Amino acid sequence: MQLTNDKYFISGIEINDLVKEYDTPLYVYDGAKISEQFRKMKDSLKVKNFKINYAAKALTNISILKLLKKLGSGIDAVSIQEIELALIAGFAPKDIVFTPNSVSFEEIESAIHKGVRINIDNIVMLEEIGHKYPQLPVGIRINPHIMAGGNSKISVGHIDSKFGISIHQIPLVERIIKTLNIKVNGIHMHTGSDILDVEVFLYAADILFNTAKHFQDIEYIDFGSGFKVKYKNDDIETNIEEFGAAISHKFNEFCQETGKEICLMFEPGKYLVSEAGYFLVKANVIKQTTSTVFVGVDSGFNHLIRPMFYNAHHEIINISNPNGNLRIYTVVGYICETDTFAWNRKLNEVRPNDILLFKNAGAYSFAMSSNYNSRYRPAEVLIHHGQAMLIRNRESLDDLLKNQIEVEII
Repeated sequence: MQLTNDKYFISGIEINDLVKEYDTPLYVYDGAKISEQFRKMKDSLKVKNFKINYAAKALTNISILKLLKKLGSGIDAVSIQEIELALIAGFAPKDIVFTPNSVSFEEIESAIHKGVRINIDNIVMLEEIGHKYPQLPVGIRINPHIMAGGNSKISVGHIDSKFGISIHQIPLVERIIKTLNIKVNGIHMHTGSDILDVEVFLYAADILFNTAKHFQDIEYIDFGSGFKVKYKNDDIETNIEEFGAAISHKFNEFCQETGKEICLMFEPGKYLVSEAGYFLVKANVIKQTTSTVFVGVDSGFNHLIRPMFYNAHHEIINISNPNGNLRIYTVVGYICETDTFAWNRKLNEVRPNDILLFKNAGAYSFAMSSNYNSRYRPAEVLIHHGQAMLIRNRESLDDLLKNQIEVEII
């Protein structure tokens, strides 16, 4: 995003023009930033066989999926619906990795019939697949028992996590696959999100490589993701170049040691799309109480739940008054709950109808939106090659009523 002559632009498109055409609240995605992040990660890994599988749960809009396919990405899916969306977007089944948890065997069977790769994360499902599909190659998701991630809600590799098969159960896994003649062709792990320390990944790599040695048919090793992105101008982020050099060295040594050309996989979601996303809202009211000045906007946690759910920080900019005096505001939504986007935030003076922009709104933002309070979900726009394209219509009353069945109440 650029500020030129007191006007804000995203990849050459003036933000005020987007608001005039598409109204607020509005999600905007910068395709150039997604491409930049993809290429940066791709260039950081110096290995022979490498695959980026975009974590679709971060943002599933079909046009975003198509953009990532064009860049050469595969898909990390966690539901049968994400698989179906990826197939519609044009991904080949072999480029889709399904890593579910707590799903029914029927959902896993549906994925099997679609021909995608499967990562299994519990013993019971592994046995069921072995009995019913003995010739099917599967991956194993392990739990490395590492506490990593920005907070407890996004740390998924610790000992009490619901995700993965404990590394201490590998002897049991070995007995099952030997008894049922199961071919394990992949090992998967994901320790959490917002991981900054490269050493965490390197420690996890040792666990993953040692586990992979237990299986003779390994074709891929999947590290998940979890790279930290910047949420503030002075924030720190994962040094992807440093990480790429370190993990490439370890992986190449492993391949040389085992004599196998294994594929290295990562599943970035937030890293690819977070900084590419912007959320635009309009200030409805300015309300001062005894100790707080509130800015009430035309949105709420029904559209952007991350600040309330994860205590996530989103930089907020008043694009309508870039030269206004700085004042301290608490930015709140219009939901009939406590839905606070930011506390005591310095913003250029905000007036009714000013447009506020939230940064880092590409990942887990629209994807986690809802119709709470019977509010419509926003429109989405993709800026690609200098052109703004509507990629989701704003909802209407028809959308709220679409699946409801009105019955006669006597």
